[in-house]
Amino acid sequence: MDLARSVAAEVGRPEWVGEHLTVQVEDTRLVTHYFQCLDPSYPGWTYSVTVVRASRAKDVTVNEVVLLPGEGALVAPNWVPWKERLRPGDVGVGDLLPTDEDDERLVPGYAQVPDSELDAEGMDKQMVWELGLGRRQVLSEVGREQAAERWYGGEAGPRSPIATAAPAACATCGFLTPLAGELRQMFGVCTNEYAPDDGRVVSLDHGCGAHSEVRRPGPQNEPLAPVVDEMGYDHIVFDDTTELELVSSDS
Repeated sequence: MDLARSVAAEVGRPEWVGEHLTVQVEDTRLVTHYFQCLDPSYPGWTYSVTVVRASRAKDVTVNEVVLLPGEGALVAPNWVPWKERLRPGDVGVGDLLPTDEDDERLVPGYAQVPDSELDAEGMDKQMVWELGLGRRQVLSEVGREQAAERWYGGEAGPRSPIATAAPAACATCGFLTPLAGELRQMFGVCTNEYAPDDGRVVSLDHGCGAHSEVRRPGPQNEPLAPVVDEMGYDHIVFDDTTELELVSSDS
């Protein structure tokens, strides 16, 4: 124990090595001593010193000296791969986002072409697919499903606040341009410059107040009905009833 304490003091400072906490037997003639760390920069940590005595040896030697975090110690968060840390919108101007060759969201372009349309080497016919774009890779079924779930469950789907308050769905809007391929069945692109989703992918059951069928309310030309007072009557007194008698006799 004295040897372990002296080595811990060499690594840190003598005043930083606190009381002996415990000892753990690792193997034959191999033990680890734990001391409290009093370094104000490492609260909750412990000095771990592993010592050993070789077979038929008289002296004890030191194998390892490290600082280990204890309960309540301040430690760095677990390491997360950069692909899991990446969030939508993190890629900016000049940034590059490499794509793995085995990315499950992509498949070779020629995999989308029937075998009967391939040449002898099974290549180059991908140039004819997708309107001659000749892309080396295209979206796989997994990639389509992930995109569809992401779009449908986001602000472009039917459950966003603007969609629930819309007068009609995008499927009946003249400003909707359907996508190509299988995604055409569920999504399109809004082309209304005054709509909040202009230039964005929206689901067919999405909607907003800029629907093409929205019209201004027509003018209200209905005549107003007269208001009849049925709660009382007017009492009229005639000073000269001559004219009133003439009217009564004519009628």
